[in-house]
Amino acid sequence: MLARDLHPAAWWIWALGLAAAASRTTNPWLLAMILLVACITVLARRTDAPWALGFRYYLMLGAFVIALRVVFRIIFGGAYGETVLLDLPEIGLPDWAAGITLLGPLTLESLLAGFYDGLRLATILICVGAANALANPKRLLAAMPAALYEVGTAVVVALSMFPQLVESLQRVRRARRLRGEPKGKIHALRRIVVPVMEDALERSIVLAASMDTRGYGRSGVSTTRQRALTGALLITGLIGLAVGSYAVLDSMAPRYLATPMLVFGVVLAGVGMVVAGRRVQRTRYRPDPWRLPETITAASGVLAAVLMYLAATRTPFVALPPVDAWPQVTLLATAAALVGLIAAVVSPATPMSQEKHFSELPVEHEVAL
Repeated sequence: MLARDLHPAAWWIWALGLAAAASRTTNPWLLAMILLVACITVLARRTDAPWALGFRYYLMLGAFVIALRVVFRIIFGGAYGETVLLDLPEIGLPDWAAGITLLGPLTLESLLAGFYDGLRLATILICVGAANALANPKRLLAAMPAALYEVGTAVVVALSMFPQLVESLQRVRRARRLRGEPKGKIHALRRIVVPVMEDALERSIVLAASMDTRGYGRSGVSTTRQRALTGALLITGLIGLAVGSYAVLDSMAPRYLATPMLVFGVVLAGVGMVVAGRRVQRTRYRPDPWRLPETITAASGVLAAVLMYLAATRTPFVALPPVDAWPQVTLLATAAALVGLIAAVVSPATPMSQEKHFSELPVEHEVAL
C-alpha cells in the first residue's frame, strides 16, 4: 500500500466513535484499553506536522483532569462507603449551602468514584486529541460541504489553535536551549510566554490576511430574500433537532415531539444546507479521495460506539461497575474497546514514515532508488 494521508474526516469519525464508547462506561479496564488503542494508532500513523506534535500534551491534560477530579472529591466531601482511609475534620457551611460539605471522612470508595469519573473524561479528551494529531485541519476544511464552509473555517481555526501553540512553545524552548539558558526556573516563564503569545498574534494576522485574500465572508450573488430563506431553514431545522433530541432523551416528553420533530429538523436542515451550498462557489485542488481504508477506519470507530452501547445495555454492571467490587469485563465489552485498533492496521502509512525509512538506508541504496 502506497504511503498517503488518510482522509481527515475518517480520523475524526474514528476518534468520535471511541469517545462515544468511552462516555458509556466508567470501567477502568475498558477505558485503559480505549486509551491504549488511541495511543498506538497515533504513534503508528502520525506525521511530524505541527498539529501532530501536541498529543503528549493531551495526555498531560488527561492526567491533570483525573487528579483534579480526585481532589474535588476530597475537598467537597460527600464521602460514602465503609473503608475510611483518612478521617479529616468536616468544615461547616451556612444554611444557604445545605447539601455541600467540605472535607470529612475520606473513604476508598469515594476516591475510586472520583478516579473513575476523571478517567472517563480524560479518555474522551485524549480521543479528541488523537483526532487532532492525526487529521490535517487544513485538509479537513477543504473537505467541508459548501454550505458549512464558513462555519467549518471557524471550527478548523479553533481546532488548530492548540497545536499551533504547542509548536510555538517547542520552538521557543529549542531556541532557549541553543542559547544555553537554564531550565526549570520560574522567572523563565515570562521569557517563554511572551514569545509564544507574540507568535500566536502574528499567526492570527497572517490567517486574517489570507482569509481576506480568498474572499472569506463574501455574500456572492444571492439576494437578500435567498439569504433570509436559507437562514430560516437552517435555524428552524436546528430548533427541530434540539427539541427532537431532548424529547428522545427525556422519556417524560410527549412522543410527538420525539422522532417526528427529529426527522422534521433533519429534513429542514438538509434542505437549508442544499440551498446554502448553491450560492457558495469554490474550487478544490486535488480533493482527498475516500477509499476502502477510510471506510474501514470510520466504521471501526462507529462499531466501537455501537458495541459499547450494546454492552452497557446488556451488562450494566460491567460498563458501570460499583466501586466496592473488582471491575469485570466481558468479551463484548473488550471487543468494543479494542475494535478501534483496526484503524492502525488498515490505514496507509504516512509519507513521513516512508521518507524516514528511505533516509535510514545506506547511501548506495539511495542512489539505486
